[in-house]
Amino acid sequence: MRYLPLTDADRRDMLGVIGAKSVDELFRDVPESARREGLVDLPRRKGELEVERLLGRMAAKNVAAGSVPFFVGAGAYRHHVPASVDHLIQRSEFLTSYTPYQPEITQGTLQYLFEFQTQVAMITGMEVANASMYDGSTGCGEAVLMAHRVTKRRKAVLTGTLHPQYAEVVKNLSEFGGYELEIMPPALPGEAFDVADRICDKTSCIVVQTPDFFGELHDLRAIADAAHAKGALLIAVVPEIVSLGAVTPPGEMGADIVVGEGQSIGNGLNFGGPYVGLFATREKFVRQMPGRLCGETVDAEGNRGFVLTLSTREQHIRREKATSNICTNSGLCSLAFTIHMSLLGEEGYKRLARINHAAASKLAALLANVPGVEVLNRTFFNEFTMRLPKPAAEVVDALVEKGVLGGVPASRLWPDRPEVENLLIVASTEINTDDDRAAYEAALKEVL
Repeated sequence: MRYLPLTDADRRDMLGVIGAKSVDELFRDVPESARREGLVDLPRRKGELEVERLLGRMAAKNVAAGSVPFFVGAGAYRHHVPASVDHLIQRSEFLTSYTPYQPEITQGTLQYLFEFQTQVAMITGMEVANASMYDGSTGCGEAVLMAHRVTKRRKAVLTGTLHPQYAEVVKNLSEFGGYELEIMPPALPGEAFDVADRICDKTSCIVVQTPDFFGELHDLRAIADAAHAKGALLIAVVPEIVSLGAVTPPGEMGADIVVGEGQSIGNGLNFGGPYVGLFATREKFVRQMPGRLCGETVDAEGNRGFVLTLSTREQHIRREKATSNICTNSGLCSLAFTIHMSLLGEEGYKRLARINHAAASKLAALLANVPGVEVLNRTFFNEFTMRLPKPAAEVVDALVEKGVLGGVPASRLWPDRPEVENLLIVASTEINTDDDRAAYEAALKEVL
């Protein structure tokens, strides 16, 4: 009981204060199917060496991303991160830094966040960016809430090619915020989807992803014009930020808010996190932007310095005036992003994007020649979707047995849609070699 210090009386008192009848009532929003009955089937106790061995055997069942040819994407991408990035972020002044409540003694933190914001604004084609969000999906949810505040409207429209997990975050925030939400059905590569018909006088924003969940690239200009004609905002989502080294940034195509996942620059896969959310917008909307904004100034002696220009969070101002309850930013991850981007420079960033596109183009051409395989995309960056002659989940499992991590079955994220059962989403970045691609082709021929 030393780890459970509360008594039954303590729990009754706490429940009474918040008005809940039982502990179970606190978890009523968790579906019954997701709740565990009884204790986890684990030994009551083990020695330290025994635990190490046991966990080692369990970990050995995983196929590590770097151990086999790797073609998995769908929102998380394996890129080369220079060793210098990890070396620098582990310096003690960076690794132990915290929220800059006292700007005058956290100039280093504020400076790199200022540089991070500058980089994000430049690559997205926007006027201002914040000091980062938790990840791309939460950034997307915050963008929709921001659009509601800016337009004073309460309805958002999500295109069907938005990453399903991003859509779930928006759905969760909309449901508990009392907002209206319309999620369009999936549009496969090559299929047109008419967003303009969905916009009405209640619509605050249209959310479009590019490259989308299936890897297809989209020209956002017509969608931006349709949204603006009805007084709505366009939110562009970019889950693979390396793509902006090769394609027109959303800000130049009329987007009002751009959110993205910055994991591809400076950050490893990390089993799904921590990641770094990117958030940029027009300067006229800056006071409705969530998170915090670092700015540059001069002190009384004329020296360059950095400040928190905007901190519209519950930690800093009254709750009713806060734009968000986000409590921090992905500080160390954004620093890794900034260092890697600085090492690349503008030309290096563009070259990395070209290498990624070339790698994916080679792979798509190779796999399209496998009997029964159809590559669906007309345009793509470093990710594309294939239609297979059998369920993609079965093919992925078979490929693992052949030593290839072949991609993400669309059915994994859309299990209730039979039309995507045979679709496999494949990514190829600069880490893939000709040998990797040849191994994939050979393995796919065998399993099909």
